[in-house]
Formats: sequence, C-alpha cells, structure tokens
Amino acid sequence: MIFIKHDAHLLHLFNCAVVKKEDGIPANLRCGSVETCRQCAHCQPVCVSLPDGVIGRHGLHMAQVTFKNIKKVYEKDVIAVQDFNLEIDDQEFVVLVGPSGCGKSTTLRMAAGLEEITEGELYIGDQLVNDIAPKDRDIAMVFQNYALYPHMTVYENLAFALKLRKLKKSEIDAKVREAAEILDITSLLERKPKALSGGQRQRVAIGRAIVRHPQVFLMDEPLSNLDAKLRNQMRAEIIKLRQSVHTTFIYVTHDQTEAMTLGDRIVIMKDGFIQQVGKPQEVYNHPGNLFVAGFIGTPQMNFFEARLACDAEKYRISIENAVIELPDDIQAILKKKDVKPADVMLGVRPEHLKLTSSAYAGAKAATVDVSEMMGSEIYLHVTVDGKDCVVRIATTDLPDDHKNGFAIGEKVGITFDGALVHIFDNQTQNNILL
Repeated sequence: MIFIKHDAHLLHLFNCAVVKKEDGIPANLRCGSVETCRQCAHCQPVCVSLPDGVIGRHGLHMAQVTFKNIKKVYEKDVIAVQDFNLEIDDQEFVVLVGPSGCGKSTTLRMAAGLEEITEGELYIGDQLVNDIAPKDRDIAMVFQNYALYPHMTVYENLAFALKLRKLKKSEIDAKVREAAEILDITSLLERKPKALSGGQRQRVAIGRAIVRHPQVFLMDEPLSNLDAKLRNQMRAEIIKLRQSVHTTFIYVTHDQTEAMTLGDRIVIMKDGFIQQVGKPQEVYNHPGNLFVAGFIGTPQMNFFEARLACDAEKYRISIENAVIELPDDIQAILKKKDVKPADVMLGVRPEHLKLTSSAYAGAKAATVDVSEMMGSEIYLHVTVDGKDCVVRIATTDLPDDHKNGFAIGEKVGITFDGALVHIFDNQTQNNILL
C-alpha cells in the first residue's frame, strides 16, 4: 500500500496495486512511513480498488449489508458502538443520523474496514468481511473533505482508481464520461480542483466513487462543508444520483433534514446505541422514545409535564388546569396495554399546537417571547407555565392584525389536539402508545 501527503492530511490509498511515478503520484508527495499514516488522525481513504475477478454493480452480486451484534471499544474502555444490529437490503438507501459522538461515523468506518470490529459480525452480501481488507470489499467512500488530488485534473481524479486496475484507456474514458454526465460535470473535466466551487468538488468526489461501480456506497457527512444553498442543491443531486446508480447507500449525517429527505430508512443513534429504525415519516409520526422525539423535527417537539388519569374507563391528560381529551384510537391502545394512571411526559410538535385568545376556555395561557417570521410561516416562542414552547403557524392562518408577527410580551392562548399528542413514560422515556 502507498500513502501520500496532501494539504497537511495523509491521504490513504488502500489499493492492491503499487503506485509508480508514471501513475501520476510524484515521489515527493509520498509519505514514506506506513506506521505514521496508520496512526495519523487525518488519514483518509480516497479510493478503493476493485480486485481482479470481483463483480461490481453491473455484475451479479447482491449488496445486502448486515451488522450483527457489532461493538467497537477503543483504548481505556471507551465504547463507541455497542449492540448494533441492522440489515440493509440491496439498493436500499439507509441514513445513520445522530448527534456528535453517537457512533455513526465509527460504524461507517467499520463497514469500510478502516476501524477494526471489537465484537460481532459484518457481512457484505453473503461474505463475512471482518478480516477482509478495505481494498477487497468492493466499496467506495465519499468523505466530508473531498480528498481530491490537487495536481490532477477532474478527469485524472476520476480515472485514477481505474488506472490502478489497469483497465483499457477506452474503458476508462467511457466510465469517466458516464460518471461526468450523471453528475453534470462534463464541462469541468479539464479543470483542477482549485478552479472548482465546493459543490463542484463534492460532485467530483462522488464521481470518483461512481466510476468504480461498487457494491456499496459509503458517504460520511459529504455535504457538511457546503453552505446552505449548495447543501440543498447537492441534496437534490444525490436524490437524482440514486435513480441513476442502482447500488446500496449508507449515508452518515448529523443533519436531520438530510436524513428525512434522502433515506429509505433512517437509523437514529445515541451513545453508541440504535434508538430507532424506520421510514422517515414513520419515525417523525411515531417516535419511539423521548430522545428521538426531540431530535427529529425542526423546531423540535415541545414537552410538558402532565398527568395521565383514567375515570370511568376513559383516559385523559391534564397539564395544570388544562384537560386534553383523547380520541377513541388512543383510548383503545391505552386500554389494551392496561396503562395505569401516572405522571407522564407529553410531547406535541410545534405545528400541532393551536393559537387562540388567552381568554379561550380550556386554553393554556402563554406569553410571547420571540416572534420569528420565516416568510411562509412564523415560529412563535412563548412561555407556558415557566417553560419555553414553540408554536409553528402558517402565515396564511394568521389573523390580519398579526400578519407581521406578534409583540413581545403579548398574551395568547394555546390548545392541544388529543389526536396529535405523544405520551412518554417518565421512567423508561419510551412512547407509551407504541
């Protein structure tokens, strides 16, 4: 294996071929120390060579990925990932999402072979790959920092891994131009990375993975270096790419918007554990626990300390002096589970709170703290029983005297729809209704 220096980072080429001067890497760019590269925190793989005889995406291999009881422990008993179980179907797009330190990137790096698995089994297709080198896994990885070779043109960056596989020039050219057409970068093929925008560089990084037709695409926060406008644009590009490149995707992000819009399924992680797995809308509508409820959704879900009571075989929820009547379907779930009266945590999404007059019967009194006008909607931050709460209102639903927002300190009322509430156990923090 050969290791090279690039922009103060050590770019780790995990290829089976020996890189020579004529392959495009000058001798003065080589690191010269395998152990230094292995120890370097900035060591990043930039391409994965497909070994001879392995059938890629246009072949017959199925790219199902299976994690079985995966655990990762670092030095000093630091547990990064534990009890990770997940089956990813062929051509499925799965997003790992969670806050910093939750273990999502570590999980991805174990799939790539860049981190050793402490316990458990990892399968790509039917093959156990725990001890398989990264170069032999038929995967391609796209990183946050692009990792492009600055002295090469876009064309040469895209073609580099294919040259190492010693493909014919005509075949390399066809694959490069196919990828460039998919990503709309054909006009950029003769430019060098320094002449590209952030979005264009990221397209090139993705294109370098596409040309290999891998079984599995691994993407580690590829959009986090881009500004908001470019992020939205590239998110749409990845969705379109998914329609053109029929392979399995594992995508890591801390951005819930990316997770909700890109994934067939999303995996929410916290402290190394999977919290919930499901389709984006299912997770949004039916969060499994208090953490998922607060993490998924912008603005995040509002939480209220409440009391679940049962009188005459009918459940109801009270928050101080406000009583929320629950619909028949929720009543049936609570009865079937034989839920006992208890103090609970009530969750309500900002768009499910209704704004009323403070004098409205049954409404909770609230005081406006901040009025955020977003154009099509308004985020109204109010204080309810001494706690912050956010109400999300479409501007078309605002009365004429509030079209431009609300005055700080203004008194309003909020009401709850019993069909749209989430009830969480105070002890386990799990959703009682699931």
